[in-house]
Amino acid sequence: MKDHNAKPLTERELDRLEALLDSFGDEAMTLEMVDGFFAALICGPELVPPHEWLPAVLGGTVAPANEKNAETTLQLLIRHWNTIADDLEVTLHEDAVYLPVLSLDEEDGIAHANEWAEGFMAGIEMRHESWNALLDDDEQAEALLPVLLLYHEDDPDPELRSDPEAFEDRDTIIQEMIAELTYIYRYFEPHRKENAMRDAPAPIRRTSEKVGRNEPCPCGNGRKYKHCCGANVST
Repeated sequence: MKDHNAKPLTERELDRLEALLDSFGDEAMTLEMVDGFFAALICGPELVPPHEWLPAVLGGTVAPANEKNAETTLQLLIRHWNTIADDLEVTLHEDAVYLPVLSLDEEDGIAHANEWAEGFMAGIEMRHESWNALLDDDEQAEALLPVLLLYHEDDPDPELRSDPEAFEDRDTIIQEMIAELTYIYRYFEPHRKENAMRDAPAPIRRTSEKVGRNEPCPCGNGRKYKHCCGANVST
């Protein structure tokens, strides 16, 4: 799915994608949620193909009247996926980070990042079992702490809700989230390679014995292979 020649979406194209996502109704993800969702899918140990993640992004089945919008949306989504994938891949070799797409609140002008965290957790849920290597390791799982803080900030369950005092310095939480994203991507890199090798198609092997050029031709006419069926076979 990756296309290294694809350019990142411009601000205008990001606005266009946001409007398209909104056209699919309340069940569709916002642009910020999509960014977090894609980040989790790309960081994770298993590749999730578009036919699996697209319904989650668009909120389910696309009505026939909206199929044209769905095609344009998919094209923009894949380009944005490639941008995230390319930027995260750079972090394997350079001191770099991926900067998430966060929306500013209309009232206070602050990037809260709650929807990004919601999208990231939705991405984990798509392959939850494959994340267990990280989730079950108390020390390594701390990399998810900034995301979990943001995800549970307004949790309906008071017992799960994050401590409000933690958000006195929200910018620090977001910066830690960005840094830990790089760590998570690096953590699962060996798993991604192993799974890619496992899923690669098996090489085609010769099932018949090789015939020598001076041996009788398998077709049975008594001539040597090199003067019969093997005459036109490239050396």
